[in-house]
Amino acid sequence: MLINEKARKELYDEINGLSEENLNKRPSDNRWSIKQIVEHIYLMEGAIAEMILGTLVNGEVVHTEQKPIEASINRDIKVNAPEFAIPSNEFATLEELNMKLTATHQKLLKLAEASDKKELDVKAFPHPVFGQMSLKQWIPFAGYHEMRHILQIKEVKEKLGL
Repeated sequence: MLINEKARKELYDEINGLSEENLNKRPSDNRWSIKQIVEHIYLMEGAIAEMILGTLVNGEVVHTEQKPIEASINRDIKVNAPEFAIPSNEFATLEELNMKLTATHQKLLKLAEASDKKELDVKAFPHPVFGQMSLKQWIPFAGYHEMRHILQIKEVKEKLGL
C-alpha cells in the first residue's frame, strides 16, 4: 500500500492551501482544473474499490501476468478517462474534495486489508491499456494513477502561475 500512501501525501501537499478560486480555475478551455483532476482521482479510486469488491464476489479465477503499472505515471501516453470518471464543471471547496478523497482512500485501504490475498492474486479485471490485471495489481495501480495526475496538477499550477 506504500505507493497509495505516498501518492496521497503528495496530492495533499500539492492542493492544501490553494484558494477555492485557483482550485476551480481551468488553465484553458480544453484542460481540467485542479478540482476536476482531484474529482477524477476520487471517482477512479472509488470505482476501483467497487470493481475489486464486485470481482472478489462474482469474478472468475483468471491467469494474468504482472503488468508494468508504474508506466501509468508517464504523461506522454494519453489515455481518455472512462465516462464514469469524467469530472463535472461544478464548483467545489477544498474541504469537500478532501472529504471525498478520504472516503474513497479509506474504502480502498480497508478492502485491501480485509481481502483474502490469494483471491486478489487469482481474480482479475481488464484494464483499458494493460488488459487483464489481477485485483492485487489494481490496488497499487490506484496510487500510480494518482501520481500521474499529481504531475498534471503541477502542470496546471505552473500554467496558472501558482
